[in-house]
Amino acid sequence: MAKKSKKQQSGGTPATVALTAAGVAYTVHSYDHDPAHPSYGEEAAEAMGVSPDRVFKTLVADVDGTLTVAVVPVSGSLDLKALAAAVGGKRATMADPALAERTTGYVRGGISPLGQRKRLPTVLDDSAAAHPTICVSAGRRGLEVELAPADLARLTAAVQAPVGRG
Repeated sequence: MAKKSKKQQSGGTPATVALTAAGVAYTVHSYDHDPAHPSYGEEAAEAMGVSPDRVFKTLVADVDGTLTVAVVPVSGSLDLKALAAAVGGKRATMADPALAERTTGYVRGGISPLGQRKRLPTVLDDSAAAHPTICVSAGRRGLEVELAPADLARLTAAVQAPVGRG
């Protein structure tokens, strides 16, 4: 069994542990999560005082039987047809939330594209490239990580494509 790093032992998430291990520069932002808020992503943007165009949500979809991660701005929605096309598939539907949680190791509203239990194909909306840094879930509700989009794409082996719609 692998030893836990100090970061894990002191409350780091698999996402922050992965970033630290990769030597990537990142900033963690935490806020008090309000379970009554209608949108996890919009809540994060408001709490951090960051434009919703720079805060990205992690969605898990089923593309022709393969779970696939889409990372899109919280200010918009996921274009399922574009996601399927980006990974060479024909049809995409949103994944069952319980399956997404089991597969990634994270809870809904806290799914990070980083440090997932099982690495899934990932598509990062191409709008991320317009920003020096973006924020994504750090692996639990109320915790975001800010990093360069190029680092996120590299660490997740993400395809960059226009999969968000605004």
